Amino acid sequence: MKYRSVGRTDLKVSEIGFGCGGNAGLMVRGSFDEQLRIVAAALEAGINYFDVAPDYIGAEANLGRVLRTLHARPLLNSKVEIRAENLDDIAAHVVRSVESSLKELGVDRLDVVQIHNAPVCGSHAPAGRDYHTLGVRHFLGPRGALEGLRRLVDAGKVGHLGFVCRGNDAPYVRELLATGMFSLLNVPYTLLNPSAGMVLPANLAVDKDGGAVLDDARECGAGTAIYSVLARGFLSDQSVSGEAHHPLARDISGNAADAHKMRERAARVSFLARESGISLAQAAFRFVLAHPGVTTALGGFSSMAQLKELCAVSGMGPFDDELNARLERVWRSNFAETES
Repeated sequence: MKYRSVGRTDLKVSEIGFGCGGNAGLMVRGSFDEQLRIVAAALEAGINYFDVAPDYIGAEANLGRVLRTLHARPLLNSKVEIRAENLDDIAAHVVRSVESSLKELGVDRLDVVQIHNAPVCGSHAPAGRDYHTLGVRHFLGPRGALEGLRRLVDAGKVGHLGFVCRGNDAPYVRELLATGMFSLLNVPYTLLNPSAGMVLPANLAVDKDGGAVLDDARECGAGTAIYSVLARGFLSDQSVSGEAHHPLARDISGNAADAHKMRERAARVSFLARESGISLAQAAFRFVLAHPGVTTALGGFSSMAQLKELCAVSGMGPFDDELNARLERVWRSNFAETES
């Protein structure tokens, strides 16, 4: 396993990180024995960074129990979800949420805490129980998220701060980075939507433009953790061939038309795997790790086989120029070009 520095911090994290979210399902729906066996194997393979959140129902407590059993203390990142009910005093909610996470995980300090709301926006507030937006003013204003995060750093309960991006939010991401307070961003960046890592290729249609924020983070001395590397699971040999998802994994394929389009697009980039002698999932992680702005790629593991498959990508290096040129042509054709 290779390691990379998180921006200008003193943290060094494994190129492959351990994502504990509900999509893969292990740390939410798996048995304790499965969780124990796979986390132990991840640590043995050199994974030293675990990404969790209160919204991954049960994952914090499950991960804490596993780590205590293994007498292990890897680097831990958890998050805070801010909802409408918290807007009167976001700072106080941030403190309460992190203190709850510390209790669930059974530790007295988190290496990183991120605001989970995304995309970042100008002023929109979350509504109801949803947390998928938050305005910059809610970060930076009085009793805002940053105030709460600073309290936690000052109390020694948190080491470093971060937030989550989802695309179509690059100007606001840059505004938060300019504060110099945020060290680690979670960013979506995939073979099917590479816009977080570059200016959007001509003709490529994407649902959310990432705005090349990986370069912005790097220039500001911040690291990035890439999530949804497999594009909701579509960038895998199993998905392209129409196989069922793993029993622990959440089915997030969407409607039939959307799933068909995503599988077709995944098939268009599968030449990267064929010509490199690796799986499509490995090709997806290899692509992500080739970007100089990427610190770690988060794997969502449902099984031991998936863990071994993705750990093998660390150190592979980028694809050669010919394969990258072919990939560029696929993007510029908006996935209409058939590669053989």
